[in-house]
This record gives sequence, structure tokens and C-alpha cells, in this order.
Amino acid sequence: MSGSESHHRSRGFRRGAALTLLFASVLATAAATDSLPRAEEKTARVPTRTVAATADRDEVARAAAEAMADGKSATEAAEEVVSRSGDRWGAVYDKERYEEFEQALDGTYTGVGIGARRTADGLIEVTRVQPGGPAARAGIGPGDIIRTIDGAGVARRPVTEVMALLRGGTKSPGAGSTAGTRSGSTAGTGAGTGSGSAKGSGSDTEGSASAAVGTTVVLGLERDGRSWTKSLRRARLATESVTVDRIADGVLRITVEAFTKGSGKQVRDAVLGAPEGIGILLDLRGNAGGLVTEAVTAASAFLDGGLVATYDIRGEQRALYAASGGDTGRPVVVLVDGGTMSAAELVTGALQDRGRSVTVGSRTFGKGSVQMPSRLPDGSVAELTVGHYRTPAGHGVDGRGVTPDLLVSERAQERATTVLSGLGGTQ
Repeated sequence: MSGSESHHRSRGFRRGAALTLLFASVLATAAATDSLPRAEEKTARVPTRTVAATADRDEVARAAAEAMADGKSATEAAEEVVSRSGDRWGAVYDKERYEEFEQALDGTYTGVGIGARRTADGLIEVTRVQPGGPAARAGIGPGDIIRTIDGAGVARRPVTEVMALLRGGTKSPGAGSTAGTRSGSTAGTGAGTGSGSAKGSGSDTEGSASAAVGTTVVLGLERDGRSWTKSLRRARLATESVTVDRIADGVLRITVEAFTKGSGKQVRDAVLGAPEGIGILLDLRGNAGGLVTEAVTAASAFLDGGLVATYDIRGEQRALYAASGGDTGRPVVVLVDGGTMSAAELVTGALQDRGRSVTVGSRTFGKGSVQMPSRLPDGSVAELTVGHYRTPAGHGVDGRGVTPDLLVSERAQERATTVLSGLGGTQ
């Protein structure tokens, strides 16, 4: 199990911890800022799906207002209504958590810039250090063991809890539910990229609410038998959602941890800037989603316009379209797993349905519902399910996921590279 402050992905988060990475949440945010298609772009090519279980927005607001009038918690009252409704993805977030959500969508987080994993012996080992961050400046490096945080031992603790402590959260996110969900998600455990991900990286952008920039955290560290302590000041850092590297001759791997602000353009620039004859391995394992507008931009890198997905909002159907000018000739393989969800499933489904890629890996998570936010009287936010989205061929994703063209559970990247070679994508 592993994790990282900047990419503590949405499969391993408790409710509220991964607000940043849900298609549903970000779709609502994008709609509010006019970054989604307007009504004139709606299409009738796919019949609208009726929302099976959702909380009534007015009932939630009324419960919150009545609780406040009685001197009780409006957030808890709203949560109770949402819980009774059976809305699987509906949730209520306090003001602080929603601010964390908005910050992470913008591609920033508060932390010290450490990625870590739990070893077979239960030790917390640093796996990466963000260049220029507090940890890097303090001389902490990969392979160092974190023994304590603010004097408390962390051996054998879930990496999710360790990431929360590094952020300064008052309580750990735990494991076993996805970002923004209520409880009981099948997303699995783990910190970071979530269950089923072969990448094993994560981030303290997801977790409980972080402490303020400039607050200190004291780490007890060990390296080659030497122990020492280091006091770090938390800083506002940029997430590293997209990495690009060559993993074999003729194979360019683009790994997208989450669709945060600017990530779509990074994908597009990497694709359009790749040398001729180079195949693309788009690695979306453990990607919990993010901004739908960024996901559409990423899909546009491989398409020359056309449909990316349809979605409905309270029965009104709309569509998302790719921009023109993408690379439509280069071989592409998309690598997915059970931690691929939401906006990442939107990209996967679009490229698969449009015949633009071969998908390799295991079935994706199946998060295809749409939530819209409502501000409650105490400043908290209720996000309630209002619809669902479908792939260009009309396939529903919610509860089903996307089934890869080639189902593999082991050595997925190796198999994906082999497939890419067969498509003429290696030299």
C-alpha cells in the first residue's frame, strides 16, 4: 500500500476526502462556471435515463434550516436526509472540506511534498519527494523511513492516515470508500491511487482537511541506521497530475493521476509533440476522475472533433464534444483498472467507442452519475445525484464500468506494450 501527498487518489478515500476527483462533483462545478455545453448542444441520440435514487434538494435544505433554528448541526441533519434517500453518491460536505475540494481542482494542495508506501514490514517508506517542496529542501529522499509524525509512531498505520497527518488533518480518511461517496464503496483500500491500481501512488490532497500553510509538522526519520528529526513547514504546492516518459523504444507513456486544472492541455501537448512513429500508452490506472472539461480536452488529443459523451441533468440531455485537430493516426493503448473511475472512465469510453484506442487492463470502477451542488444555510454543500452520463455508443457506465478490449490482471503494462507493438506503435 502506498500514498503520496499530492496524489492520494480517490479510491482510497473516505467520504469527503476525494472531492477533487469525482466526475459528478466537478461536473457540477464546471456547469456553474459555464465550462460545460449549454442547452443548445443537447442531443437526442441517446434516451434519457431516469434517476433511480436521489435526495430531494428542497427537503435537504429544509432539514438543514430547521436544525439550525433548533441549535443543532445543519450538516448532520442534511446528511441524515441524504442517507435515507438511498442516493449512493449524494453527500454533504462542510465548508472547510469544500474549500479543500476547490483548491485541489485548481491543481494545488497544502503539504510537505512527500509520497510514501507501507513496506511488507509495516514501515512507512518515502517513495518520492516533490522537487522544491519542504521535504526536498530538508534533504529527505526516497528510501527514508518515517518513524513518527509529531511524536506519534506511524509504523503499520494505513498510508491514508499518514498522508492525513502530513497534511495536518484532524482525523484520518481511513479506507474502503471512494472520494466523495458516502460509506461502503467497493473502491477498496489504500492510499493514493486506490485499490487495483498498479501504480501505488497517492496524495495528501485527498484526506481530511489540511492545516494552514506555514504550520509545522515534525518528522522522525531513519536512513541506513541513522535516526533524526526534522521540522517542516507546510506549503502550498502544485499537484503533478500528468507525467510523460519513454518506457520502451517507440512507446511514450502518459500517466494521468487525476484530471485537475491544466491536465488536459498537458496530455494534448504531449501527444501532439511526440515524434512521428511513436505510440502512446495512456495510463489511467488509479485515476479517480476530476474536472470533466479537462477530461474532454485530454480525449480531444486523440480525436478530430465529434462526440465524447452524453449526459442528462434532471431529464434534460446534453452532450460533450471533442475539439478538432487531435492526432487521429497514432497508435494508442489505454491502460485501466478497478481504480479508473468517473472522468477517467469518460475518456476511456470515448476513445474505445470511437475506435481510437485499444483498452487493456481490468474493468473500471463504474462511476457515471452526475451530482449538482446546493449551498446550505450553514455554508456546507450538499451534492445530490441528478443524472448519468453515457459513452458515445450509448453505453451506461454507472454501476457497470468500462470493460477493456483485452482483460488482464497481471503484468498489465507489459501486455499493453505488446498490444501497442502489434498496432505499429513501437520502433
